Amino acid sequence: MRTEPENRPGRVLVVGRSPQVLTDTVDLLRANGYSADATNRFGQVVDDYDVSALDVLVFGGMVPAETKEQLRATVRDRNPRVVFVQGLAGIPGLISAQVQAATTTEPPAIGAVGYDPDQRTVRFTLREPAHVTVAAWWLTSVVPPEPRSASMRVLDERRPAGSHTVALPERVPSTASFAALTVGSFARVFTVGPMPTAVTRLAPASATDNRLPPVREVTTRSDDQ
Repeated sequence: MRTEPENRPGRVLVVGRSPQVLTDTVDLLRANGYSADATNRFGQVVDDYDVSALDVLVFGGMVPAETKEQLRATVRDRNPRVVFVQGLAGIPGLISAQVQAATTTEPPAIGAVGYDPDQRTVRFTLREPAHVTVAAWWLTSVVPPEPRSASMRVLDERRPAGSHTVALPERVPSTASFAALTVGSFARVFTVGPMPTAVTRLAPASATDNRLPPVREVTTRSDDQ
């Protein structure tokens, strides 16, 4: 999604594992107006970046649980206003939508918003006419170190004031799938189908847990744009 955030943060840092996902996410966030960086050097986050200047810190699903807890405590101690976001999947567009959802306020045009899992529908109420987009993403491969995904734009049009329902097409699977509603700067992300247990079990428990193969190091710098 390339909606320009009205209340975008000064800096976003994505801490994850997959090199291509990290670099693609940074490119997308920067294109959407954010000052963004990413790294998979878990033990050097505090040394490599000024965490006191962060507005949003995103964690990927393959960051060890122990590492996340340590970073949360350290960063929060230095920067109480930081917003932590747990990435739902290694999909750049989805991560970008999560950042937008975490950093923008609800505009006057939007009312009630929700997702009906039984009907697989995104529901929302507009207080006034507005341009609305609904996007969906899903994983097509979860083989480490680079997950693969697909996406589609389900809705991209101006809608009148009132209540609306948008059904997700059958093409969007019932596992490892997600959707996002965007109205102006407002975004809301929904889990359509949960991640398979076989995938969540891959997440290391600690920094010394070597169940996943090594990957190329990534440490981006905003001043390198």
